[in-house]
Amino acid sequence: MQCRGTPWRNSTSAESMTAALVSRRTTRRPSAGTVWLRSRGKQRHKVLLGDMYDHGHGVSQDCKEAVRWYRLAAERDPGAQELLGEMYYNGHCAPQDYKEAVRWYRLAADQGNASAQSNLGFAHEKGQGVPRDYEEAVRWYRLAAEEGSATGQFNLGIAYHEGQGVPQDYIQAHMWFNLAGASGDAEGIKGRDLVAAEMTPDQIAEAQRRAREWKPKTGR
Repeated sequence: MQCRGTPWRNSTSAESMTAALVSRRTTRRPSAGTVWLRSRGKQRHKVLLGDMYDHGHGVSQDCKEAVRWYRLAAERDPGAQELLGEMYYNGHCAPQDYKEAVRWYRLAADQGNASAQSNLGFAHEKGQGVPRDYEEAVRWYRLAAEEGSATGQFNLGIAYHEGQGVPQDYIQAHMWFNLAGASGDAEGIKGRDLVAAEMTPDQIAEAQRRAREWKPKTGR
């Protein structure tokens, strides 16, 4: 098993789809939905405009406009900062640039964005944009995991299973894999079953008890 970062998300929010429908149901001009969003003027609507241009919903796909709106939103929105990090990390609508990706991830991560925290941990693990540092990777994975991020939980489970950045601990590994699986992460279930084969029944029971009693730190 290997830790993983966040692949570029080819998905669209319900609200940006609504804006796309505005375009189709009114004059059928591609700009109608963007006018609808611009009129609201909030940070999240700037993100949605970026999303529309990014995926071509209601407007012609336009990477330049997508990045422009994400950047405007990123002045205050950690979610937009994390999205820009993903763009630079994956080379989507922007040149691949790990250092720039890390810069945006850190801005979002410092504000409690769990996806950015997990991605920042992955960058530290792989030495992409920052020096390789397994302990720092685990620190960010833990922050993400404690906020309920399935990816952070999965990556923390791997760290405990492999003893990478933390002492090897199968009970902790099982617990974090189990929590990731409970959030719908299929790889978390596989990881849990894999590590269970190396554990005693008492260790499994303890890991299950910890998973049952675990609660996210912030509830975000």
